[in-house]
Amino acid sequence: MEIKTVAIIGLGAMGILYGSHLAKKMPQADLRIIADQQRIDRYIKDSIFCNGQQCEFHYVTPEEKTSPADLVLFTVKHSGLEDAIRAVKNQVGKNTLILSALNGITSEARISQIYGHDKVLYSVAQGMDAVKEGNRLTYAHMGFLCFGDREPGSSSSKVKRVADFFAKMEFPYLVDTDMPKRLWGKLMLNVGVNQAVAVYGSNYGVIQREGQARDTMIAAMREVIVLAEKEDIDLSEADLDYWLGVLSQLSPEGKPSMRQDVEAGRYSEVELFAGTVIELGKKYGITTPVNQSLYDQIKAVEVGY
Repeated sequence: MEIKTVAIIGLGAMGILYGSHLAKKMPQADLRIIADQQRIDRYIKDSIFCNGQQCEFHYVTPEEKTSPADLVLFTVKHSGLEDAIRAVKNQVGKNTLILSALNGITSEARISQIYGHDKVLYSVAQGMDAVKEGNRLTYAHMGFLCFGDREPGSSSSKVKRVADFFAKMEFPYLVDTDMPKRLWGKLMLNVGVNQAVAVYGSNYGVIQREGQARDTMIAAMREVIVLAEKEDIDLSEADLDYWLGVLSQLSPEGKPSMRQDVEAGRYSEVELFAGTVIELGKKYGITTPVNQSLYDQIKAVEVGY
């Protein structure tokens, strides 16, 4: 069954990035941006811009009755996941496939509890360096969306459906046959880069060069490697080197989402990153001092909001 209609929930950096690309490749009515009426009114009044170009989006409220979408993309922050799950109810039908581009290792399981494991493919967004300020997004590298089946070692017809669609849309993607490891690898990356850049107050450049920020980032990532082994996930120093290579390709002037949150006075995803590491450390009796320190420093900033 060919994918023809797409629903995106969440117009943060990733939602704008993916939405603006797809909007240029498919009929406007076939790409639905799901948002409540208050948000829609604001988007229309202020407009949304991507690399200086105004985005022409087709907005749909959660209450609006439409045919189910063939593909639903979750691009919200973790704090907005529960509302987003409810908001896409009218978009999910018998043959709908779902990709969650959220950070962390838990969103797929939560979405599956509501809509079923048969609809959810595991996915990870990586390589993007988008910066969102107000209603304007700028980026140099779009990155790509990596996805695959929940069970390692398989590549189903559902994965092929999405891959065929992305190829047709010229949407950068990669199919991975070990998505649990990929999810943990992305968690390791975020635990390092998001938190180190947020605490040391700069951009990607601060962790691309030698120094305290980079050392802290790597130390935080190594704490994830130890915990992954306890969860039967085969993360290693080679994987850490791979993700450092991904970071080296990003624009030095770009900023990860947590740094953008701190600058804007928004609450961050620290619970999703250091919070997850700390809780798993307690579960297995393993100390995680670097992530504890990063957690405490970021929380201290948020107390002042």
